[in-house]
Amino acid sequence: MQFTNEELKEKINILKDKLSVTVVAHFYQRDEVFEVGDITGDSLELATRTRDDDAEFVLFCGVGFMGQSVKVLSPHKRVVMPKVACCAMARMIDSMYFDDSIKYMNDHGIVKENILPITYINSNAEVKAKVGEMGGMVCTSSNAKKIITKALEEGKKILFVPDRCLGQNIANDMGLKSCVIGDGTDPKDADVICYNGFCSVHQLFTLDDITFYRKKFPGILIVTHPECDPAICEASDFVGSTSQLIKYIKELPEDQKVAVGTEFNLVNRLRDKNTYVLSSTKPECPTMNETTLEDVYVTLKAIDDGEPINEISIDESTQKWAKIALERMLAL
Repeated sequence: MQFTNEELKEKINILKDKLSVTVVAHFYQRDEVFEVGDITGDSLELATRTRDDDAEFVLFCGVGFMGQSVKVLSPHKRVVMPKVACCAMARMIDSMYFDDSIKYMNDHGIVKENILPITYINSNAEVKAKVGEMGGMVCTSSNAKKIITKALEEGKKILFVPDRCLGQNIANDMGLKSCVIGDGTDPKDADVICYNGFCSVHQLFTLDDITFYRKKFPGILIVTHPECDPAICEASDFVGSTSQLIKYIKELPEDQKVAVGTEFNLVNRLRDKNTYVLSSTKPECPTMNETTLEDVYVTLKAIDDGEPINEISIDESTQKWAKIALERMLAL
């Protein structure tokens, strides 16, 4: 039997009241899914806020690495996901590719002891654990500059995985020299050596898009996420993480036009008017949009039936070292 969204919301709310469960939803989720979230935010905010929540279950609406982060920081909680959707960027790096990157640097004269790895939170738990074992840390787009600043104090070469754009943008902002593995640059000449990963959604924004909006609306502000290509960020008026973009735009005068370079669902919820998507195509994350209201209902019903589905589990060693990498970041 098919239910309308309103009927599904009613059923979801009944189950939420009955069960010891907290529904969390990332900013990039569909509107109807976002609206049933008890806690909403970006990936790290969701992981840290659920750590202090009393519910037995966390039902996480997002992508796989985010559910893992909740489990890593709160191993006592049962974490389930309506869809264990996989972030394309997170899939670009795994433990084998991480080891290959270390070997690449070794082959270019940088010994392992002189490498300090930093992984963007958009990576799986196994990569976070590898980073933790080497003394490294996790970062987010909002604190990457602070994390890299701290890491540089150790006088080592920084291996930044998996997002080359975030690594290069932060390096540019700090006046550091960066390179991308395989680009022909000698990594010994760089401060930050970036893995060649990227966000497919944030690659959709182009300089032509910026030119179009500046010509059509003189005085418009261009704001972008640091997962965008460095050339796009360089041509922007403001660059910031998801939370920073929201704060910046909310503080603008209502009549100020702004074009935003990030995921469509978030942009669509920012303001009623004078806000535009900085793209000629719809920059919608396919994996973030996999989760539907029906999926949320089915997952809650499974908990109610005593047979939870899509539960996140992490082995003990990975759990230990991934948590260390995350907690090094949180300590800052």
